[in-house]
Amino acid sequence: MHKNTLENLRQEHNYNVNNNAAERRTQYVLILTAITMVAEIVAGTIFGSMALLADGWHMGTHVAAFLITIFAYRYAKKHENSPEFSFGTGKVGVLGGFASAVSLGVVALMMFAESIQRLLEPQAISFNAAIAVAVIGLLVNIVSALILKDDHHHEHGHHDHEHHHNHDHNLQAAYMHVLADALTSVLAIIALLLGKYFGWSFLDPLMGIIGSIIITRWAYALVKQTSPILLDGSIDETYQLNVKKTIENDSDNRISDIHIWKVSANHYAAVISLVTHFPKPIEHYKDLLNKFVKLSHVTIEINECKDENCSILSS
Repeated sequence: MHKNTLENLRQEHNYNVNNNAAERRTQYVLILTAITMVAEIVAGTIFGSMALLADGWHMGTHVAAFLITIFAYRYAKKHENSPEFSFGTGKVGVLGGFASAVSLGVVALMMFAESIQRLLEPQAISFNAAIAVAVIGLLVNIVSALILKDDHHHEHGHHDHEHHHNHDHNLQAAYMHVLADALTSVLAIIALLLGKYFGWSFLDPLMGIIGSIIITRWAYALVKQTSPILLDGSIDETYQLNVKKTIENDSDNRISDIHIWKVSANHYAAVISLVTHFPKPIEHYKDLLNKFVKLSHVTIEINECKDENCSILSS
């Protein structure tokens, strides 16, 4: 087999999302977040502000998440034609999204624990410095969200049909980190303003608890989206039954075995075994499935039935 033919076959089996624009924008957000982190840590150290130091190290957790996002993009792109990956590197971005979702959950857990501690053991708050930190954090996250927003859920892959959009879980995770930090800043500003002017200092840790619960829900939703893909979760039962019905309504075909699972965030593979008295070329059965646009890779095994009862038994 010629080298070009092998290369074409590998391309056909690659379902990676090459979201170059998202990777570039994530790099901008990483740089912006890292600069803010360093500035807050340095300023906090010089001026003795615990609020600045705390927010600086909190920014550090998001820097780590963005590094995961960028690493996933680059690793997937570097190895997308590697024979070591049966269906390309489409799941690398999903894995990056899953890892970032877990880190987001850890951040929420830390927020919850710290808020409970401050609720039980109230501490003196330097309202002006804390409000300034929260406003700076909010501005940085608004800019970061605007940078990421244009590419959020709108990138198209080379294997997609015209009406089918790629779902980039890696980018979604980065976007959620930005939204989580923005939400934290908004809640903090509200609590700090009420605490400064009305003396309601208890609202500061209470808003922290509320924010951690909301962020946990976001993280759980992303884990729920990505984990079935990583675990080769099957397509929904109705879709699979329609695939089976389409084949069995043609001639006397009977499906003896069928598996349909995700090989990336947006592509499904199918392995189908059928029994029939009147076998036709494989292309005939693949043509029957053309309307099922979610199926990017289809393997069909045809078993000729030479016994009157074999097709009945297979059903």
